Amino acid sequence: MVEVVPESIHFPSEEERILQLWLDKDCFQECLKQSKNRPRFTFYDGPPFATGLPHYGHILAGTIKDIVTRFAHQNGFHVERRFGWDCHGLPVEYEIDKALNIRGPEDVAKMGIAEYNKQCRSIVMRYANEWETSVRRMGRWIDFRNDYKTLYPWFMETVWWVFKQLYEKGLVYRGVKVMPFSTACNTPLSNFEAHQNYKDVQDPSVIVTFPLLEDETVSFLAWTTTPWTLPSNLALCVSPDFIYVKVKDNSSQQMYIMMEARLVALFKSDSEYTILDKFPGKTLKGKKYKPLFEYFIKCKESGAFSVVVDNYVRDDDGTGVVHQAPYFGADDYRVCMDYKIIQRDSAPICPVDSSGVFTAEVTHFAGQYVKDADKNIIKWLKENGRLVSSSSFKHSYPFCWRSDTPLIYKAVPSWFVRVEHMVEKLLDNNSKCYWVPEFVREKRFGNWLRDARDWAVSRNRYWGTPIPLWVSDDYEEVVCVGSTAELEELTGAKVSDLHRESIDGLTILSRCGKGQLKRVSEVFDCWFESGSMPYAQVHYPFENRREFEDAFPADFIAEGIDQTRGWFYTLLVLSTALFGKPPFKNVIVNGLVLASDGQKMSKRKKNYPDPSLIVQSYGADALRLYLINSPVVRAENLRFKEEGVRDVLKDVLLPWYNAYRFLVQNIQRLQKEAAVEFLYNESTVSVSDNIMDKWIQSFTQSLIQFFRDEMGAYRLYTVVPKLVKFVDMLTNWYVRTNRRRLKGESGTEDCMRALETLFSVLFSMCRLMAPFTPFITELMYQNLCHLIDPASVEEKDTASIHYLMLPHVRESLIDKRIESAVSQMQSVIELGRVIRDRKTLPVKYPLKEVLVIHQDPEALRDIQSLQKYILEELNVRQLTLSTDKDKYGIRLRAEPDHMVLGKRLKGAFKSVTASIKELKSAELEIFQRTGSIVVDGHELHEDDLRLMYSFDQTSGTPSQYEAHSDAQVLFLLSLRLNPRSCSLGHLVPSDEITVYYSSQPAGEYLDKVIQAHTDFILATTKAPLKPYPVAQNASVIVQEKTQLKGSDLEITIVRGSSVSRALLTTAACAYVNLRVTLKDRQQEGVVLLENPKGDDTLDVERLKTVCCSVFGLNGAPLTIFNGKTALNAETDLMSLSGKTLTVTSGSSPADASSSDSLLCPYVNLQLMNASPAECKTGDVAMLLLMNPAGKNALHFPDLLREAAKVFGLRGRKLALCLNEELTEELEASSLHTLNTKTLFVKVLPTTAEA
Repeated sequence: MVEVVPESIHFPSEEERILQLWLDKDCFQECLKQSKNRPRFTFYDGPPFATGLPHYGHILAGTIKDIVTRFAHQNGFHVERRFGWDCHGLPVEYEIDKALNIRGPEDVAKMGIAEYNKQCRSIVMRYANEWETSVRRMGRWIDFRNDYKTLYPWFMETVWWVFKQLYEKGLVYRGVKVMPFSTACNTPLSNFEAHQNYKDVQDPSVIVTFPLLEDETVSFLAWTTTPWTLPSNLALCVSPDFIYVKVKDNSSQQMYIMMEARLVALFKSDSEYTILDKFPGKTLKGKKYKPLFEYFIKCKESGAFSVVVDNYVRDDDGTGVVHQAPYFGADDYRVCMDYKIIQRDSAPICPVDSSGVFTAEVTHFAGQYVKDADKNIIKWLKENGRLVSSSSFKHSYPFCWRSDTPLIYKAVPSWFVRVEHMVEKLLDNNSKCYWVPEFVREKRFGNWLRDARDWAVSRNRYWGTPIPLWVSDDYEEVVCVGSTAELEELTGAKVSDLHRESIDGLTILSRCGKGQLKRVSEVFDCWFESGSMPYAQVHYPFENRREFEDAFPADFIAEGIDQTRGWFYTLLVLSTALFGKPPFKNVIVNGLVLASDGQKMSKRKKNYPDPSLIVQSYGADALRLYLINSPVVRAENLRFKEEGVRDVLKDVLLPWYNAYRFLVQNIQRLQKEAAVEFLYNESTVSVSDNIMDKWIQSFTQSLIQFFRDEMGAYRLYTVVPKLVKFVDMLTNWYVRTNRRRLKGESGTEDCMRALETLFSVLFSMCRLMAPFTPFITELMYQNLCHLIDPASVEEKDTASIHYLMLPHVRESLIDKRIESAVSQMQSVIELGRVIRDRKTLPVKYPLKEVLVIHQDPEALRDIQSLQKYILEELNVRQLTLSTDKDKYGIRLRAEPDHMVLGKRLKGAFKSVTASIKELKSAELEIFQRTGSIVVDGHELHEDDLRLMYSFDQTSGTPSQYEAHSDAQVLFLLSLRLNPRSCSLGHLVPSDEITVYYSSQPAGEYLDKVIQAHTDFILATTKAPLKPYPVAQNASVIVQEKTQLKGSDLEITIVRGSSVSRALLTTAACAYVNLRVTLKDRQQEGVVLLENPKGDDTLDVERLKTVCCSVFGLNGAPLTIFNGKTALNAETDLMSLSGKTLTVTSGSSPADASSSDSLLCPYVNLQLMNASPAECKTGDVAMLLLMNPAGKNALHFPDLLREAAKVFGLRGRKLALCLNEELTEELEASSLHTLNTKTLFVKVLPTTAEA
């Protein structure tokens, strides 16, 4: 049986109840059982680390994945959803290194790899429970029982298999490469890891001399922002084609060689230097120079300390002479290799260890961390006369994504996977994937692929999948192992785990007589593991071979835009290398969720609200809907704002819930009053003739059609706004305009049609919204399902809305003509509301006429068909329609689209804009028909201009019209009073009335309803409600009779209120006396704690601000005491009303005596014939006649002005009266007698009201 729907709802609590329902019924597993024989929809979930708590980025990506997979299930597919965990790599090791104070490989060696990895294993799933709780609380359905972890031996075995396939294809090699290196984590990073965390930093900027050996009076000038690389300098590089100069510094008389275009790097003006010679850079090739340091002087034999040339040298920074440290820069390495200054097999000149510390070779700076050594190196350069300039330089620099420490670039031996040779194949496979939004495929991801470099997959670490290569000491013999069984066969050992501590000691006998082969020490980059996830999660090819091959590539994946250089990339590289095809068919890329100020969310800065607290406050549905109804689903960034989540609750979920409650209320009322059983059956329901029923049904079916098409194309960013708009259409248009029908006021039959329509629409809406807001849809469905005819349901099990399939499109209900007509009606009503708001005319103020002008006669017929709703919504008595705008002085005008035209026209935009505004109405009418117009030689089209109708006030059209328009409709609203309102005696909203009623026969249904709901009627009418008889001397405004619910109802409205106000005998508002005791002043005065009564209440901080203003203390630090107790933020000021408080600069007051009476003279004010404005509600207020005591006395004009201000009636004329009947007005001469009296405030009518 359908249950009563409570008036209020706490969404988070209801969601917890739904979670328990899903748990009790094991709904997710049941869902999977029901769909097991359907076609498969394959989804890959990228594995997160469980060493940190989930943040908004995880919640967003998880929500997108949940929506798409729920939709796929609703659409008739079986969707396996397995959660995965990334368990290896830097995130885990870094936590252990911090916890155990491990600073380098030697500390791990002391501990032992087995113990180190044991520690890592112990924290891998540190936050697994919190993750599972968070994911479930967000309403996401995913399988945690059947998860995968990258540390499972079977997962690691597949990773080995993947690597062996690459090895056997010749795609694996060992090389030395200058790579981004994390000194905090003692390991190289791949290029895509290095691009994940750039920051703007200040680095030292130095210009250093390198004297020519042939003439040491002339020096090359080289610039660098990494002084720590100078001890490793082996060459200088110049551009072959740019012009270089020999220049004399006029102040120091020193001679330098540098690029002519870069003289600005050293000199501020031409007068500071003299050019002695000019020459192209290639003439400098081979010149020898004096090295800075002699640590590596032996390299001179191979050509070091000479000038080389290369085109990578630019003319936009530095001096045009680039210092070369080949093992600390990729270009440096390449150039020095080309000039054979270094060899592939030569010992690297790399005097920096894995912790970023100088080794013993660099004797001056040995043991110093390189970034710390910068200042000491600069000091050495200065002392040795080699420093020309030293400053700081702000630039963007890569930081380690895990430790948040600066990276260095360092040559390290690594194992690489060849990628550069397959760039074209990667681009081709990428083109076969469907990306949402599409620009990510071609631009961000495509550009990254075009510049793809060979992938360094090895890490000099411990906790990871070991690289399965066993090598001889000279690396000439290499065995790549691809499975546990193969390793057991080659080593003769039983293997149960594949981590380093279990296999590092295993050796393989050489087949070439090289003794025992040992495993290389490196482990895989964890990105290699996550890129292997499609195969490893099912232990392919060792198990599930057919299942995997039938379901590969995946139908869908989704992650953040940062994964274009991470998971998306590694997935594509491996699937292309292994199978020659893409790993996925469809991908949604989301943007990043930032803090409200646009900064990256930071736990340290605490610049974002805790996700769990947001869910506790507003619920998961509100957070889900907020995130996916934002730019973030278009791969743009979102500035997270808590008020945005609150607005979703207020503007979407609550109105939707209220529509559902209204439906159930009225179904229960119908069943009780008319004894009619309500059981909805889509097949047998009667077709309604009501145009609004037809409209909402058509609108719903059009939405279902749109929903299916757009969700099929993965365009969440088009779907969600439509769903949110639909809530508005349902609640603010359909329910609003049909309330009386739904309440049964037009008869049982019509009520039944309206309720069936509303039920049908709400039920369809719940099924559409179920993937997006799984909780509220389940909540509604669990009640609505009792009203559904079981014979009409296709599904066997209907215990949850998430078992139901998407509603089919009922094309017979779609009527685009009706949708268009209602859209026209809505435009007219909204234009009318804008005018009423603009002119401050409440809807209850009846107006005479609305005039609608439209060029399309058919549109006018549509508007005519819905006249009843327009008149009712706008409270006008007459609707006039016309196509003749000239008759009413209507003209077309054009407004340029500034964004579109600004980009296109650039410099000409200003003049074209001016010409656009001068276009005549006739010219614009031609443009309206043809779609193009030439302005100042530029052809403009529909997208460039917005056409607007304007109202020519000089045309002779009666001046009572106020005009407004959109692109199609011109709307004129007559501001004249409706003649009927004249018969009501020119009533305005502020007039006081009393309503008398008589319901016959007495005691019947209607009479009981009135008596039971008197408070509600009073709150609505804002006027006293009294039973007959009407007072004999009453001034009757209007009297009407009608029949309602079988009773005769008579209403009489009379002028004036029957409520007599009690006279005020004390101060109307709460106040405190203040005694200021500062060293330079002693004063007394009063502060009102509220004014009017109940409005503008003060807290302690505002009390201090007001105190400074009253006593002129200029924001001095104050402490306010009640007796000897200082007030604080928790003090309840209202409880202190009437007391005397002491104000000091901080010390406790010596005299804390109190006054029983108010220290300043005052008057009370009673607002009589109007309501307060400017968000004020109280009609009783106070004015102090002077404040502080004896100062600032009010005069008569001040009294009137302050009275208007206190009630928010600025701009209105007032009269102050001495009696309640408002007949005796206050005169200026009587001010001195006012203390403690009450004045009655009368608002005088405006000219329009007179």
